[in-house]
Amino acid sequence: MGRRTAVVLMNLGGPDSLKAVRPFLFRLFSDPAILNLPWPARLPLAALISSLRTRSAQANYAHMGGASPLLAESRAQSAALEAALIEQGAETKVFLAMRYWRPFTETVAAEVSAWSPDDVVLLPLYPQYSTTTTASSLKAWERAYRGPGEVKTVCCYPEQHGLIEAHVRRIRQCWEAAGRPENVRLLLSAHGVPQSCIDAGDPYQEQVERTCAAIVDRLKWPWDWRICYQSRVGPLKWLGPSTPEAISEACKDGMGVLIDPVAFVSEHVETLVELDRDYAVLAKAAGCEVYLRAAAVGTDRAFIGGLTQLVLSALGRRGVAPGSEPCRGQWSGCALQVVGRAA
Repeated sequence: MGRRTAVVLMNLGGPDSLKAVRPFLFRLFSDPAILNLPWPARLPLAALISSLRTRSAQANYAHMGGASPLLAESRAQSAALEAALIEQGAETKVFLAMRYWRPFTETVAAEVSAWSPDDVVLLPLYPQYSTTTTASSLKAWERAYRGPGEVKTVCCYPEQHGLIEAHVRRIRQCWEAAGRPENVRLLLSAHGVPQSCIDAGDPYQEQVERTCAAIVDRLKWPWDWRICYQSRVGPLKWLGPSTPEAISEACKDGMGVLIDPVAFVSEHVETLVELDRDYAVLAKAAGCEVYLRAAAVGTDRAFIGGLTQLVLSALGRRGVAPGSEPCRGQWSGCALQVVGRAA
């Protein structure tokens, strides 16, 4: 009988009803990875921010049918990955652990423990590592899990072949479905983080740039392209240029735009509302004649194949390791610097 492998896919999570929006936001802003303040100050501020943002957030989730689609999308990815691993002959069960809403990390940790695995592979659904996403999810798992099994962690995979192939395919499909319009600038849009995170040693920007370079190298896009960052909030300086700025620049240059959500593997509020509604309105107002958006990689067979290879590779080692080349910069926030290199 072979070794039993539990694969834990990790993601942000999203409210499953309009009533869940406020507690979801509170959990999000209570995380020290999001608000880096001592807890006596962080919790009241989290309560205030979640209260102030509930109404507008509820309106956005109502636009998507009253709930985030992230859970359903992540479950589909989990099912596809489990089927692919079983086809490879592995005795595997894939679990889904969300950071800020159900199924919570603590609940899933108990389920994995009860399954009694020999190996546990932690696989965040964040291809590019950040202290605000992957690191927070991994720390939550470390606090929660007390069960059996040798834990192996895939900390990041910004240039994993299957991920890149899936992005290239989605971009081509979008462009071809629109009739192959000309003079279109490709905007590779990632979720932004405050510049202070990068200055403090977060490798996220480097990894986003590596993903984008790999996509463009394989795609052979006939026009120019830009990296940009979306979802900026608050008064802090964030990574730039922002996606709205990049859209406005393309319009001024007389070009259309095709946006690829380069750091998102599932459809959720940042794609279905921010990109498809808010930024589309901005582009129209700026006179942009072509506004296209590639679908998230979802259950694209290349992406699921890439995740499968990441799991199988992780089983052959110990500890924490990237699924593609390690960071080129010496980032103090890198998982290999914080947790230690894989044995």
